[in-house]
Amino acid sequence: MANLLTIDESLLVDPKLLFIGSKIGEGAHGKVYEGRYGDRIVAIKVLHRGSTSEERTALESRFVREVNMMSRVKHDNLVKFIGACKDPLMVIVTELLPGMSLRKYLVGLRPNKLDLHVALNFALDIARAMDCLHANGIIHRDLKPDNLLLTSDQKSLKLADFGLAREESVTEMMTAETGTYRWMAPELYSTVTLRQGEKKHYNNKVDVYSFGIVLWELLTNRMPFEGMSNLQAAYAAAFKHERPRLPEDISPDLAFIVQSCWVEDPNLRPSFSQIIRMVNAFLFTVMPPSPSPSIPESDTSEAAASSNGTMTELSSRARGKFAFLRQLFTAKRTKNSQ
Repeated sequence: MANLLTIDESLLVDPKLLFIGSKIGEGAHGKVYEGRYGDRIVAIKVLHRGSTSEERTALESRFVREVNMMSRVKHDNLVKFIGACKDPLMVIVTELLPGMSLRKYLVGLRPNKLDLHVALNFALDIARAMDCLHANGIIHRDLKPDNLLLTSDQKSLKLADFGLAREESVTEMMTAETGTYRWMAPELYSTVTLRQGEKKHYNNKVDVYSFGIVLWELLTNRMPFEGMSNLQAAYAAAFKHERPRLPEDISPDLAFIVQSCWVEDPNLRPSFSQIIRMVNAFLFTVMPPSPSPSIPESDTSEAAASSNGTMTELSSRARGKFAFLRQLFTAKRTKNSQ
């Protein structure tokens, strides 16, 4: 456990080279500022120290854990970690994305909805970031639009804020009711009221549930569980098995993806690699193929090989591919539920 409680010196930045500017965000565990590290414009997250020795120890452990996880995972859809320092302040330095959060972006569009292709490409960005975390044994635990940041061209998303992320190997020590209520998986609650600080075991499928809620938001541009308080939303999802209402005109294939992510039993939810395949397969049924960073090379080459055929033929093949993936996944769910 020693490596979890210390920060490698190579990850430390010189606090004398840090300049903290204006505040751009604030959360439960710290504040985020625009700033400069040397000659580079960066985002600087300053974490709370705590007021008691016990609180300081807990917050320092959280800080060290966040730094070690951020430094370990690298992906185009994860905010890039630059460094950290422990004194005189607990600070995490990352790239600064000049775009806004997905939350602000969606609110600014209302009552209009995102173009379907834009929504699904954003969904793929999120799924790829989460697939990378899960491949490294990390559960994010706080996936929501506030923690998704747009790039400057507003064409892609990056996942930020590892403050609540945990190693999957230590889930048995994790506190239940972690995250933000509207996006939290129902297994984070119990059929009996959990006492404050009580521990509960769960796995990385809590992130898949949260993704399902975010995907619903991308498709509808509405707040999940509208008209409810945060606690009412949590109660409705956990004890009444309610989910946000899907649009009446949604494609059955797309509805299947969303519903499979937020199904009650975590073991029946798909992995993020399965989600990526299903979303890509669905995209091929609704848009012409073209080489794009959002489409894996294997799918692009498959589309290119079909370029001599008609779009009808390609669309038919894509629908067949999606149906096959859906059949495989449904079979797996049936087997697991028996």
